[in-house]
Amino acid sequence: MTNLTTILAQVAAGTLSPAAAEAQLQPAVRDLGFAQLDLDRERRCGLAEVVFCPGKTPDQVIAILKAFAANGQNAFATRASKELFARVHEALPNAAWHDAARAITLDVQPLPTPTGAIAIVAAGTADLPVAEEAALTAHRLGAAVDRVYDVGVAGLHRLGRQLDRLRKANVLVVVAGMEGALPSVIGGLLPTPIIAVPTSVGYGTGLGGLAALMSMLNSCVPGITVVNIDNGFGAAVAAALINRLATFRSVSP
Repeated sequence: MTNLTTILAQVAAGTLSPAAAEAQLQPAVRDLGFAQLDLDRERRCGLAEVVFCPGKTPDQVIAILKAFAANGQNAFATRASKELFARVHEALPNAAWHDAARAITLDVQPLPTPTGAIAIVAAGTADLPVAEEAALTAHRLGAAVDRVYDVGVAGLHRLGRQLDRLRKANVLVVVAGMEGALPSVIGGLLPTPIIAVPTSVGYGTGLGGLAALMSMLNSCVPGITVVNIDNGFGAAVAAALINRLATFRSVSP
């Protein structure tokens, strides 16, 4: 989008009509019929619109990815399947599959240089799909990512050996299923912002992640922020924003 000061100066000078200025200031939207793509979101919010694949047909996902690429924007599709990627790859050979994160990317621009530090902490191996979604998202948003996996409360000695690594992070994304106790344990040991992610991993009374969610929401450790069940993407976006702010302040005079 053209710089606002430039547009206002042109209007004041009479070289640009108010109607033309209004048109330039409207957020860029691409109408695909089935979707209204927000092409201005990255400028406004620092994060381009991301494709959530469930509920969309392969043709719809392909059309959205093509539209972002044609606009010169990197495209990111979450919660994809291998079968969906196979269809996407046929139409878009440059698309990449991220198996652990269950995501598709189509990059037409270099990614940001990683800065700061976000630690993605996972309680168990079964939590890794959600943790990897968070790690990939944070990386694409310009964060340096450290993965600290399989350090759940069933073996606290494993966590203790990683505390020095965790202290280096600006923010922690802590992913856990079952009873969801890991964020509380870490929050009692470190002075670092924690974004807790309950996962749907667990037995019957885990209720698909509801038990972990309630445990995290009811933590006695103050300052823990909790996102929705399995929402590694949302946690990573919040963490990336915190990381950007912390990194900016650390380099500002």
